[in-house]
Amino acid sequence: MKSLGIILAGGNSNRMQELTSHRAVSAMPVGGSYRSIDFALSNMSSSRIHTVAVLTQYNARSLNEHLSSSKWWDFGRKQGGLYIFTPTVTASNNWWYRGTADAMYQNIDFLKRRHEPYVIISSGDCVYKVDFNEILDYHIDKKADITIVCKDMPAGMDVSRYGVVRMNEEARIVEFEEKPMMANSNTVSTGIYIIRRRQLIEMLERCAQEERYDFVSDILIRYKNLKRIYGYKLKTYWNNIASIDSYYATNMDFLKPEVRKFFFRDEPKIATKVDDLPPAKYNEGSDVRNSLVASGCIINSKVENSILFKKTFVGKNCVIKNSIILNDVYIGDNTHIENCIVESRNTLRANTYYCGDNGVKVVCEENARYVM
Repeated sequence: MKSLGIILAGGNSNRMQELTSHRAVSAMPVGGSYRSIDFALSNMSSSRIHTVAVLTQYNARSLNEHLSSSKWWDFGRKQGGLYIFTPTVTASNNWWYRGTADAMYQNIDFLKRRHEPYVIISSGDCVYKVDFNEILDYHIDKKADITIVCKDMPAGMDVSRYGVVRMNEEARIVEFEEKPMMANSNTVSTGIYIIRRRQLIEMLERCAQEERYDFVSDILIRYKNLKRIYGYKLKTYWNNIASIDSYYATNMDFLKPEVRKFFFRDEPKIATKVDDLPPAKYNEGSDVRNSLVASGCIINSKVENSILFKKTFVGKNCVIKNSIILNDVYIGDNTHIENCIVESRNTLRANTYYCGDNGVKVVCEENARYVM
């Protein structure tokens, strides 16, 4: 085992609006039956990384429940395992995680007890598939201190919410700006890093002494001219879901056959926690086209270009178009939903109309499902 994994899953995003008021971004449902963190976990498992630590903090209840058993990602080995670390009050520290570097520093004993020479750090809010062993071989071949996995974004795309990098001919990073007002490159950091374990421990301890808490600004950007930091360009699918528009677009990408094939048919496949639910039921009057319908759903109406997550009930004479319906939603008769994201466990009353006329509309109706 050459490396261990750390997944940073404790952050929040105001760009997700109401969707993250009760859950972490890493726990957001993706692709009908998955969660965002499943992609990072599955990539590490398929890359034979046996020891993975997940650092959680904000609204971690549903995320911790999802991670309650490591068997789904095959981490239940005697030589490794899946570790969940949340902020802990101690005699010397009563802070929550004040940043990504501080989150790792507060769990630095875990790093010191391990024996793997390298650490792979990944965020939990990205959808991608990669073999970390290829990146590690690249890191070793370049004799890099740190390797950052990068992605070329489409020309003209707004990259101001990402870390933007520029590399020279040898792929060494010469510029790194975090969320710039004006970007000089369309190459962004994917939030995946490789670093030698002992060097990471030294950098985290120095950051703590200087009261610096962020891994990107206080390590990557600060050391870019002092350390050998290289970029590895990812050629396959990658997307970050930490905004309403990107979350909607990423889920809609799963309606494309080539994306579904890449993630769910081509080896290695993406794994997730499996619920014991019956298959979806299509009653008389249902008409489903180009949609993903998860287990436990009951459909009585028209569904087109949409994703329905687990245990969704669609009443009669409804129309659902270009929408994402999250888990356990009840949709009453004669309801029209278009260009929307419907929050989990909502009840949409009969004869209602929801439409995102100027972009994606987030629907959060907390109506009582049963009236006494």
